[in-house]
Amino acid sequence: MTPKEKAKELFDKFELSCAGIVSFDDDWETLAVLDSLIAVNQIIEEIKLYADEEVAQARIIYWNKVKNEIEKL
Repeated sequence: MTPKEKAKELFDKFELSCAGIVSFDDDWETLAVLDSLIAVNQIIEEIKLYADEEVAQARIIYWNKVKNEIEKL
């Protein structure tokens, strides 16, 4: 899955979740972006802690690209 596709997938999941629990006055799209970024940051931290260096570098590059795509949404 490309970083752009993964970003959209995460956003869509959080958007659906946020839309169901916040009022129409709230900016649920912004909440979905923020929640998606929190999730990606957590993934990156887990990679840093538990993956070997070679694997970690490649995965962190991928997830940083996902973050960049989320920020564009």
